[in-house]
Amino acid sequence: MNTLISFIIVLGLLIFVHEFGHFIIAKFFDVKVLKFSLGFGPKIIGKQLGETEYIISALPLGGYVKMTGENVNEEVDPEDEARSFANKPVWQRAFIVLGGPVFNLFFAFILYSQIFMVTGLPQMVPGTRIGPVSAESPAEKAGLKENDIILAVDGEDTMEWKDLSRLIQKSNGNPIVLNVEREGEILEITGEPKVEDVKNLFGEVVDTRPLLGISPAMEYEEVSFVEAVVAGAEHTYGMIYLTVIGIVKLIQRVIPVSELGGPILIAKMAGQQMQSGWIDFGYFIALISVNLGIINLFPIPVLDGGHLVFLSLEAVRRRPLSRKMQEKWASVGLVLLLTLMTFVFYNDITRYVVPWLKNFL
Repeated sequence: MNTLISFIIVLGLLIFVHEFGHFIIAKFFDVKVLKFSLGFGPKIIGKQLGETEYIISALPLGGYVKMTGENVNEEVDPEDEARSFANKPVWQRAFIVLGGPVFNLFFAFILYSQIFMVTGLPQMVPGTRIGPVSAESPAEKAGLKENDIILAVDGEDTMEWKDLSRLIQKSNGNPIVLNVEREGEILEITGEPKVEDVKNLFGEVVDTRPLLGISPAMEYEEVSFVEAVVAGAEHTYGMIYLTVIGIVKLIQRVIPVSELGGPILIAKMAGQQMQSGWIDFGYFIALISVNLGIINLFPIPVLDGGHLVFLSLEAVRRRPLSRKMQEKWASVGLVLLLTLMTFVFYNDITRYVVPWLKNFL
């Protein structure tokens, strides 16, 4: 139940943010909005407020904003001509299309900023105090514990973490003697660093060096409103960059396609993050919002990026593509999208549903 509730919160909130981006920009440029829907397919409930019907539809994997004159060659009542989407300048239509992805990215920025206001920013504790010790690492086997302070390595004092890193690398994997302070007591511990490959976030080997399996202790430092906002902007940019690079790594097959996940994976992760606390849950929502914003900018017909391609061609040609051509490319985009959805559903089923069925049966 916790997984289902968290999934509904994540999906519902991010779909609303995305569609609200389209909606509010359309309203700003005085385009008549007929429907604002969370979900696709048959209407479950709806409410007419003014000229717009706000509805919740049966299929929750998306949403839409229906505007007057949105489709090529659509018949529009004469009194609505001036407020038709098709009659607006190309640049205004481009802003309306961009509204959804931009609001997803802006929402992530707001979330990150608020989190930093509450928690502060992580800072490395001065000195050589140990943070988490990796399970089954040489440090754990040697008996090192979190909050230990390493005073020296092989008789050489370690004042800063960079001193400790340098001396561990200098060992070339040979045993080292650590002078450690633990709760006021000085201990002498022998550890044997293990030469390991150092990988980046995408699993690529970037270095090979001796490692003990320790990391520096961190503490959270209170920050001002401005500092939190700046950190939120930097973190959002970092997540955008990592998302784009991750997509490139998928294309390059550095990241296996089997790692892709769909709604079941999102639901499972949402449940886990909610159990970890609201801060982790907020981080997760912001991350998914960034991903949703970037993916919607893909130049695939039926996605916002595909509409931007059509608008760019219209700006160059000084006339829109024909309805037949747009429908043809929209069909291609729909097939691509359904193929991708089928693939991620297959990954989800083989990753979670099949093992569950085996245990159940």
